[in-house]
Amino acid sequence: MVILVAACVVAAAAWVYLLAGHGGFWRTDVRLPGRPGAAGPARWPSVVAVVPARDEAAILPETLPTLLAQYYPGPFSVVLVDDASTDGTAAAAAAEAGPAGVPLRVVSGSPPPAGWAGKVWAMAQGVAAAGECDYLLFTDADIALEPGVVAGLVHAATADDRALVSQMALLRCETGWERWIVPAFVYFFAQLYPFRRVARPRARTAAAAGGCMLVRREVLAAAGGLERIAGARIDDVALARLLKRGPARARCWLGFTTSVQSRRPYPGLGGLWDMVARSAYTQLRYSPALLAGTVAGLCWLYLLPPVAALGGLAAAGHQPAGPAVWWWCAGAGLAGWALMTFSYLPVLRLYRLSPLRAPCLPVVALLYTAMTVDSARRHRRGWGGEWKGRAVQGASR
Repeated sequence: MVILVAACVVAAAAWVYLLAGHGGFWRTDVRLPGRPGAAGPARWPSVVAVVPARDEAAILPETLPTLLAQYYPGPFSVVLVDDASTDGTAAAAAAEAGPAGVPLRVVSGSPPPAGWAGKVWAMAQGVAAAGECDYLLFTDADIALEPGVVAGLVHAATADDRALVSQMALLRCETGWERWIVPAFVYFFAQLYPFRRVARPRARTAAAAGGCMLVRREVLAAAGGLERIAGARIDDVALARLLKRGPARARCWLGFTTSVQSRRPYPGLGGLWDMVARSAYTQLRYSPALLAGTVAGLCWLYLLPPVAALGGLAAAGHQPAGPAVWWWCAGAGLAGWALMTFSYLPVLRLYRLSPLRAPCLPVVALLYTAMTVDSARRHRRGWGGEWKGRAVQGASR
């Protein structure tokens, strides 16, 4: 019992550290730098948006017009790479082009060479088609942008010499399963890559959100280009690491926004499960030891506090004069559970969900633990990572 109490106390102490010393990961006020109304650069640099698209004909009419309608004071155009689609993606994209809007070029992609992940290869073809430009805006076919997003990204990049400026898209959160899984996905991602640490040049933390990444082209080229991350399944994190940790030691920034929104629907648990399981084991570098440690850590950090709290209170209630250890167990468990609940509230507010969902985070964490184990199972069966139905065997991070 002493060991159990000690584990509960250490878990509560860990939550104190996470709230106070882990880069403020739980806060969602990391927003695009720049003062409202501040003057932009004297010369607005040229930007080309690169959109890899595979079987996206259904969603493009909803999202592509928001990109083509962007007002940007400098040269701006869009390259959409049709990555071997079978549903008329190229035609759907071309139908959104207007004679007076942002120039759109639809490129027919070729099959990926050996060692290339499908999405990264599509991105590379988009970069080649973009020609000479100052910045590349990597975005996804399911992303919708509010007016002024591109200008805001460029302003933030040029104002403080940032080579990468990325915003975490607001994911769709409408169905029952989306409301449970999506906020936790964002929460765990921020816990893994605290956004404030991404912005610190001396911190090793490097990450980006693939739905919205503005990259200075010359810095990417100096770092070796997308060829350096050819096999990456988690292309956004790999790109950020290439730029921040590579020879360029480039400045990067990642933050939250409500102006960049993913319209990708995940109506059932299956699609959300696949979204997480596709890359969870990749994050662990395909290591059984890291998998075991992660599962144990998730259970200790997220499951132990509520179990200890409820179990300790129940045992103490049945034995009011019994061992004080039950009260210690309950107190430490309640403290850890309360801190955990508090840390989840900002993400729930971001998604306009009831704070009453916050105490249920341990249940969602249990689901994520199962998804992580399933990700390892898929890898061992040789399924590999997938992007839009294309498997990538033996790919890197």
